Amino acid sequence: MISIIGAGRVGSAIAFLIGQSGLDDLVIVNRSKNKALGEALDVSNSIPEKSLISVMGTDDFSKIKNSDVVVITASSGIIKEDRAELLPFNVPIISEICKNLTKYADEAKVIVVTNPVDVMVYQILQQTQFPRERIIGMGSSLDSSRFRYLLAKELGVKQGQIDGMVIGEHGSTMVPLFSSAKSTGQKISISEKKTSEITFELKNYWKYLVAYKEASVFGAAKNTFDMIKSMVEGKDFLASASVYLDGEYGFSGFSMGIPIIFGKNGVKEILQPVLDESESKLLKLSAKKIFDNVSKLSAFVK
Repeated sequence: MISIIGAGRVGSAIAFLIGQSGLDDLVIVNRSKNKALGEALDVSNSIPEKSLISVMGTDDFSKIKNSDVVVITASSGIIKEDRAELLPFNVPIISEICKNLTKYADEAKVIVVTNPVDVMVYQILQQTQFPRERIIGMGSSLDSSRFRYLLAKELGVKQGQIDGMVIGEHGSTMVPLFSSAKSTGQKISISEKKTSEITFELKNYWKYLVAYKEASVFGAAKNTFDMIKSMVEGKDFLASASVYLDGEYGFSGFSMGIPIIFGKNGVKEILQPVLDESESKLLKLSAKKIFDNVSKLSAFVK
């Protein structure tokens, strides 16, 4: 069973992808019961014929009991310049969710979409004491999708012909890995000027979406769904995602986007690709920013 906590635009889009694929039984939890009921009614109409899955909408956290995967999208506040602006709004929300996770779903894998995602992953780890392999943040996987789109546009190829990954913070200090990016299997070669332009576009991608359509929805939902599917089906899947670090890349004590292989039990393996000197320096700056934001958590935990 999969539970989604938060029936906003992203949570509802994830629910739709689960429903139309017939992946597994689904529970949608929202503070507004009517909103949860409405989304469940709608998603139910997308279930494939002959599928045996069920969809439920509720405001009752006890219904997440025995969930295999719990996805957290619940959020409040508005981002103006940086996702860390959401800390005062989302830390209390996550605190309440953690109480219900430990009470009803202490064996579940947890995928975090709520921003600032790297800090939220750390908060959930601290409050639930779940193994780090079972708490994963969706953020840098979305950034990686955007990176591949921007590279494809620059190189005049299809997005599916690009291999590229972003690590670090899901925020302004994210680190696109140009040194290992490939187009049609070959390492890319673009000017320093173009690299800077693509990096700027990547970091501000969310602002373009907000200006055009108010929020990022489908990209966030699809990247989250791919993680859920890997866990439910027990099939290995490579993506960049936020996980607690315990010595990897020389860092400890916080969560950050890094390449991982997903499996049935969550994080199956943490990968450490070779970075060039510039990328290593940028990753240290990214780590510092996340660590600084983690240090602010106690001010907002109720």
